[in-house]
Amino acid sequence: MSIDFDTLDYLKAGNDRQKQAYSVLTNHKVMEKLNRFTPILVGTIPINIAIETSDLDIICYWTDKQTFYTAILDSFQHQTGFRIRDYALYGTDCVVATFRIDTVEIEIFGQPIPTRQQMAYRHMLIEHKLLTERGEIFRQQIIDLKRQGYKTEPAFGKLLGFQMDPYEELLTYESP
Repeated sequence: MSIDFDTLDYLKAGNDRQKQAYSVLTNHKVMEKLNRFTPILVGTIPINIAIETSDLDIICYWTDKQTFYTAILDSFQHQTGFRIRDYALYGTDCVVATFRIDTVEIEIFGQPIPTRQQMAYRHMLIEHKLLTERGEIFRQQIIDLKRQGYKTEPAFGKLLGFQMDPYEELLTYESP
């Protein structure tokens, strides 16, 4: 089943967690506030492998770190538990903000890489494809591993028999 992950529309007809995500993101205009940074919701909630502690992960693309940083502060610093930090990941500058809206934990991750080229988006598409191909038992096995404390990519790596870095090995499943 093909899903257009570039919009939030698919969440409206999803499970309860997906409907809650749609409601929070639209009622609080989160994506609208991030619109100039090409935001995309990624992670476990869009592909239906979320567990109780899963948050909403939103990736963004910025060309000027300070502009992005300031926009995040202006839009979200008043939210419960707001934190923002910047660091380098694989040699690339990143800005990450976390906070709560209602009872939902949100993480905004921005870097100077277009969102559809970022690892989180690419991983989500691959994971969605694998979940679709391998069915419900595989999906439940991923969820069980996540409940045992595995992060998403390592959970896929364990089931797929990866020997090295699951974040890198998962990309070998990427469609050309």
